[in-house]
Amino acid sequence: MGFLKNFLDDNAREVKRYQKRVQVINALEPEMQALSDEQLRGKTEEFKQRLENGESIDNILPEAFAVVREASRRVIGQRHYDVQLIGGMVLHDGRIAEMRTGEGKTLVATLPSYLNALTGQGVHIITVNDYLARRDSEWMGQIHRFLGLSVGLIVHGLNYEQRRESYASDITYGTNNEFGFDYLRDNMVTRPEGLVQRDLNFAIVDEVDSILIDEARTPLIISGEADKPTELYYRVAMVIPRLKVEEDYNVNEKDRVVTLTENGVSRVETMLGVENLYDDVHNELAHHVNQALKAHALFKRDRDYVVKDGEVIIVDEFTGRLMFGRRYSEGLHQAIEAKEGVKIEKESQTLATITFQNYFRMYEKLAGMTGTAMTEEPEFKKIYNLDVVEIPTNKPAIREDIPDVVYRTEQGKFEAAVEEIVQRYAKGQPILVGTVSVEKSERLSAMLDRRGIPHQVLNAKYHEKEAEIVAGAGQKGTVTIATNMAGRGTDIILGEGVSELGGLHIIGTERHESRRIDNQLRGRAGRQGDPGSSQFFISLEDDLMRLFGAENIMSIMDKLGMDDSVPITSKMITRSIETAQRRVESRNFDIRKNVLDYDDVMNQQREVIYAQRRMVLMGENLRDNIMEMIQKVVTDIVEMFSGQSPYPEEWELGSFLEYVNNNLIPNHNITADQVANLNKEEVVELLLDQSVAMYEAREQAFGSELMREIERAVMLQVVDSKWMDHLDAMDMMREGIGLRAYGQKNPLVEYKHEAYDMFQGMIDSIQEDIVRYMMRVAPQVTEQVQEEPQHVRTNRDEEEAARPVHNEGPKIGRNDPCPCGSGKKYKNCHGANE
Repeated sequence: MGFLKNFLDDNAREVKRYQKRVQVINALEPEMQALSDEQLRGKTEEFKQRLENGESIDNILPEAFAVVREASRRVIGQRHYDVQLIGGMVLHDGRIAEMRTGEGKTLVATLPSYLNALTGQGVHIITVNDYLARRDSEWMGQIHRFLGLSVGLIVHGLNYEQRRESYASDITYGTNNEFGFDYLRDNMVTRPEGLVQRDLNFAIVDEVDSILIDEARTPLIISGEADKPTELYYRVAMVIPRLKVEEDYNVNEKDRVVTLTENGVSRVETMLGVENLYDDVHNELAHHVNQALKAHALFKRDRDYVVKDGEVIIVDEFTGRLMFGRRYSEGLHQAIEAKEGVKIEKESQTLATITFQNYFRMYEKLAGMTGTAMTEEPEFKKIYNLDVVEIPTNKPAIREDIPDVVYRTEQGKFEAAVEEIVQRYAKGQPILVGTVSVEKSERLSAMLDRRGIPHQVLNAKYHEKEAEIVAGAGQKGTVTIATNMAGRGTDIILGEGVSELGGLHIIGTERHESRRIDNQLRGRAGRQGDPGSSQFFISLEDDLMRLFGAENIMSIMDKLGMDDSVPITSKMITRSIETAQRRVESRNFDIRKNVLDYDDVMNQQREVIYAQRRMVLMGENLRDNIMEMIQKVVTDIVEMFSGQSPYPEEWELGSFLEYVNNNLIPNHNITADQVANLNKEEVVELLLDQSVAMYEAREQAFGSELMREIERAVMLQVVDSKWMDHLDAMDMMREGIGLRAYGQKNPLVEYKHEAYDMFQGMIDSIQEDIVRYMMRVAPQVTEQVQEEPQHVRTNRDEEEAARPVHNEGPKIGRNDPCPCGSGKKYKNCHGANE
């Protein structure tokens, strides 16, 4: 039966195939151990030379892996297990390695990163936060540096020179947000020397499910301040609380949608003093009402956000972390600020945006690793063309997963969980309690305080502190409360005598909407063959149960007269929970797929704009492009004024000549009589001759070198300005396009058609503006300074509201306020490393 199972099991077959190469690597170990440090280091140059001579990277894999294993043993005292070698080969093949918590994924990444860095094209190792990126670059970087490779680090707060140097390294560690934002910033610079990234070659994504799935619902956005008044937010915020649920608006919690009823629309129109809320002239007002309604009905204080020091700060739904500096888009954040009565920050304008899906799909080769990926393999395959290989554990897993217990009410569930903690604490067993939100953590903490149980609540503000608390969660008599995913990437080592007490015990206080998140919490216990156990405490009032079919179970419990303190364990309930989770997972995949479908349209346009922008940036001769634009603009102007008549004497010649003067040839001497005596083609020829002659005269006056520089500067300025306006227009269209479904039309198809027309219109507008500016612009001599746009921020900044905008300027005193606007002294902020 075992043979038959392995024969039919694709995963087992793949692992067996990799196992054959492990034997080859193991056979090389005595040879590598016999080398001196200098000889071992010399292997790097030998491999590079062999690659230059035409040998394939796959051919040198066994030797390269053997070299890294030996270097690791000498430098950090860790020798790769055989299963880690398998994980390294899976990553090299551009796949996802699913390895349980504690199996050493961080060490695994050193193998394929070293091998692929030998090509000189760069390798990016991407983690979920600055702390892990910094830790791994210092810890694992020792191995790479020993072998002669350079190691870079990309985290929040680096300046331009540090970023460029890090990206030029053979292997670069960093966070997903920073890599994505640097890509966007590179497509906003105005001089080639402002670029920091190289071509995107090979990325290894740690905690790949968290980055490519959980965070993929929200695109990366770089924004600048928009000059829009904030009074309207306060005005609308005063109206919305006066509406009644079900009577004036309906809330769909499952899909997180809220809609006004007909009665609600009438009441809003009356209170705001407008005749028709959905009239074209009230588009902005209708948008404000919609966002205020969402802020009021769907977004809850201390669950979705907290109010701290007069600011609305988002709470990350997956980790419970406070996302400092991150803001909801499309005016929703301002609507929440108005609802809470705090100061409304200025609305922002999108300068650049991309989804994680489209950023990571640009890499030539992509790989990932995590403890939990199998449940999401269809999504990885469909979106990223990544399959998952489950790697066996180094030692057999012996953790005991105790069946769930279900209580009628949330209060009954928490009381039972506390009782369980009290009993296990009494014998000294360490306990890690997972919660779904900061609010639930605090509630449980207060209950433990009343029972006199000392414990730590994981404060996810600082990643270093978070890792420190999680690392100590396996010590005898320790009780730790944490959000389900907090502390990912940090091993929990059991203290002395803990194994005899049953190891670390995991208590889940609620089932997450994704089975993967539950598995991650369970995976904190039982690492490397350690003993451990896990159990979930559930109530019928939990969001998952409440929204997905707890009514039947509740009615059964009512009939049986069961009270809050009596749990039920039933296969039927376990199945219904798993069914609910599958339904939510499927729905969330649809949401992410929907975001991607729309962003794919934008992505095609983004690629065109960014490719043309890069061509301009790199200093190609643009004169021929300008000549083509002049010809296109001339033709368009003549077509616009000729209408249905090919005879110029029938045109509105006064308006025509004025338009030519304003948009094509300033101060021309063309007369109406002159044009009236020509045919349509001759008019085109006349305008073209005069335009080219004027352009050539300007070039002669300025000199060819300066003219090329002016062309480059004007094209970049116009393209950037039009692209930003286009992003705003696309956002607004995207928001309302769903209503087309009521007219039996497919919103996505409609979006594609309209997006194409808008893009063509933008291209025409770009060409007109470039020609108009080039015919008028006068060169000015200015000092070149490498800088970023002012008042720019991202929607993922966790430490500051904005990055510093200049790399040079007046000397800042160490006790002066930091110019980044954080409110800290310079020495405690961006001056910390000086």
